Amino acid sequence: MERFYDRKGETLERDSLQRLQERKLRRLAGALEANRFYREKLGSPNRIGSLQDLQSNSFTTKEELIEAQRLHPPYGNLLTYPLSRYRYLHQTSGTRGRPLVWLDTEEDWETWLRCWGHVFRGAGVSEEDVVFCAFSFGPYVAHWAAMEGARRLGALAISGGGMHSVQRLRAILDHRATVLVSTPTYALHLLEVARREAIDLASSPVRITIHAGEPGASLPNVRTLIEEGWGAACFDHAGATEVGAWAYPCKADGIHLNEQEFIFEVVDVASGRPVPEFYS
Repeated sequence: MERFYDRKGETLERDSLQRLQERKLRRLAGALEANRFYREKLGSPNRIGSLQDLQSNSFTTKEELIEAQRLHPPYGNLLTYPLSRYRYLHQTSGTRGRPLVWLDTEEDWETWLRCWGHVFRGAGVSEEDVVFCAFSFGPYVAHWAAMEGARRLGALAISGGGMHSVQRLRAILDHRATVLVSTPTYALHLLEVARREAIDLASSPVRITIHAGEPGASLPNVRTLIEEGWGAACFDHAGATEVGAWAYPCKADGIHLNEQEFIFEVVDVASGRPVPEFYS
């Protein structure tokens, strides 16, 4: 099946891709003139117009964003638009302490759904699939974006919120789900529960598992356990509450950087300087 979400965009030559990135970058930089946090951090964001311009700016860390919200609760000085323009509010898990609260506009949300389109298509999901999202559906964005992304793709999306593990397993079997979306550790936990319940998940209709929230699905031993237990192909992806799903899977191995929506920079840890070979 077609594994491209946007074949034309995903196969752009480097020069064309860079022009697309810089066009989007200039638009973003213009919008950030109204953002107090970035105006104070960058001086005049509007001066950023090329990939080279980005290299002269310091990184923004999650700690900075959390501190901004601590000093200026509840949303910090991070908003680019009036509050009335935002439609979605999510937060991080707070594994490093204080959770980061993040707001998205309708345009931001469309970007999230495009990014999940890349994730699903890269894993081989189509409109013929039934996608089961085994999450608690708290304030964490990946749960909601995965559901809406699956629907946008044309698949049937089923929420696993408000269920315990046995109920989720029964729902997966009853609705003949073909795709599981969960954290990798929860996929492994479901395997343990299935063994106790004498449920053979390897013979279920599930053919694809997609994982978020933890890096485990990229580890060969974890991926093997999931694939053997579920009898399905296991895929990882990468994302962040603040920006979206920035990398998507493929049938070969590993994950692809989503360069249509993001600009990436590889930095030498010792020197703190960009690695030029990456951009050649």
